[in-house]
Amino acid sequence: MARAVNASAYSPEVLAQKYGSRPAKVVLRTLEILTGLGTFALKLLLDDRRGVLEKMKRERAAELRGIFTRLGPTFVKIGQGLSTRPDICPPEFLEELAELQDALPTFPDAEAFACIERELGLPLDSIYSVISPSPIAAASLGQVYKAQLKYSGQIVAVKVQRPGIEEAIGLDFYLIRGLGFLINKYVDFISSDVVALIDEFARRVYQELNYVQEGQNARRFKKLYADKADVLVPDIFWDYTSVKVLTMDWVDGVKLSEQEAIEKQGLKLLDLVNTGIQCSLRQLLEYGYFHADPHPGNLLATPDGKLAFLDFGMMSETPEDARSAIIGHVVHLVNRDYEAMAQDYYALNFLSPDVDVSPIVPALRSFFDDALNATVSELNFKTLVDGLGNVLYQYPFNVPAYYALILRSLTVLEGLALYADPNFKVLAASYPYFAKRLLTDPNPYLRDALIELLFKDGRFRWNRLENLLVQGRKDRDFTAKEALQPVLKLLLGPGGEELRALVGKEAVCVTEAVVFGTMIDTYNSIPEPVKSIISNGTTQPFRMDDGDRERMLELRDRVFRIWGLLRSSQNFDPSLLLPILRVLQEPEARNLSGQVVGGISQRLAARLLQQVLRI
Repeated sequence: MARAVNASAYSPEVLAQKYGSRPAKVVLRTLEILTGLGTFALKLLLDDRRGVLEKMKRERAAELRGIFTRLGPTFVKIGQGLSTRPDICPPEFLEELAELQDALPTFPDAEAFACIERELGLPLDSIYSVISPSPIAAASLGQVYKAQLKYSGQIVAVKVQRPGIEEAIGLDFYLIRGLGFLINKYVDFISSDVVALIDEFARRVYQELNYVQEGQNARRFKKLYADKADVLVPDIFWDYTSVKVLTMDWVDGVKLSEQEAIEKQGLKLLDLVNTGIQCSLRQLLEYGYFHADPHPGNLLATPDGKLAFLDFGMMSETPEDARSAIIGHVVHLVNRDYEAMAQDYYALNFLSPDVDVSPIVPALRSFFDDALNATVSELNFKTLVDGLGNVLYQYPFNVPAYYALILRSLTVLEGLALYADPNFKVLAASYPYFAKRLLTDPNPYLRDALIELLFKDGRFRWNRLENLLVQGRKDRDFTAKEALQPVLKLLLGPGGEELRALVGKEAVCVTEAVVFGTMIDTYNSIPEPVKSIISNGTTQPFRMDDGDRERMLELRDRVFRIWGLLRSSQNFDPSLLLPILRVLQEPEARNLSGQVVGGISQRLAARLLQQVLRI
């Protein structure tokens, strides 16, 4: 921490003061950027005019990679983001831009070794018994060496910051921020505060320049998420870490973008991507602390099948209220409750409380009614984001910076999966997590969301519960105990009167379905001669409409399947039901039991009387 005292922090005012008095430097950098990108755009236009656009793709992709590399770290980060988006870039561009992950130009090794000695205050040979003579990889902000610690013999990765990096990034953000002011002032169709988004991104890039902060981020990330057996986070060696030098465990692995190399190790890319998605959902929606830069260079598949996270410079946090609101938003999307979706934007801080959401509802309905011809889980995440983005642009939305980073994180993971499976849907892979949270989380907001999902017009939707259990069981952390206890607490709590009435009504229907369904099955299983004696010559002793009988049997079978799902879930133990017996001794439960027993008695008596009168 003492070494981090003088670390720089992003300050727009300091940058304005620094570069406002250096117009020559600003003009030269502006011309450099415009010349590089403008020349490239002109070449694409000429290729299109000549009809050789397809033929020249590979060459132009290599040129763009070279332009981003020459323009420096800011544009390298832009290229890294594009390299994971097969829905935006053609394959030739993806392959070339992917080299920006770790195939960047290096700076002289002598400068790197001098930086290590200066930062740590020790001669190089007193720290490492061996260090690679040249970098193993070069990233946008630094380069990495492989070394062996002298005191312990452990193999470590040593990241050293590029010289002059702060100056280069500072000038670029000064220029980009100026462009943001122009966009805010003159571009009407962008309603978000572009300058605020730029400031948020710049603040995080500056945090990446402080390797002590990155080490603290890694430690916090490991504490929260490395409890899962399939997630690996390297340890930090604090004695050999400073603002510009970071020393951590060496991790052997293959980048997630190298599908062939992964499969040669007997691993499946989609399994690793699913691990990344489940871990990302925990980051975004459980603890709120997430890795905001998960490009392929930062995600490795280890030989034993673990997913290793690297580079913890760019992190972000989801506000607690927003985490529940996001899950609730998914429930409202499934229910096509567009009024509730519009209300969610207050909780997500997309809208100020004085904005009227009623004009937004028809726009949401127009987009999602078309998109939801398929189920929600079949939606492509990019399609969902783009369609929702079109709605956001039409109204006074202000997208928070954390939300933009969430979208970036999930679109990067979906982009990686599309390498292996063009039909991959990140929402389908996410649904088991959402189902588990809805079934097990005691958060009052999520309890209300579960009720919204399961009840409609006073009737219980058993198909929704069955689907939630089927999906929730796909999450390895799901248990029947966690699913039962919050529901019982909600049902028998002080504010559960309305819910108890609904459940009591449904319990009567279920009991009727089980009793009569069992009687029908029993009758169908006995020999024909005995049937004729019982039925006294009639074809059926239980006379009811075919539709009524089918609905009753379907309900009975679905309830049995749900019970089977609970019984076969992880760590199920019949003793889990003991709390129910204790709860049933409470006054509210006794009242509910009385209502249910009375309702069942009346319903069965009515059914039997109906049968007698029909006979």
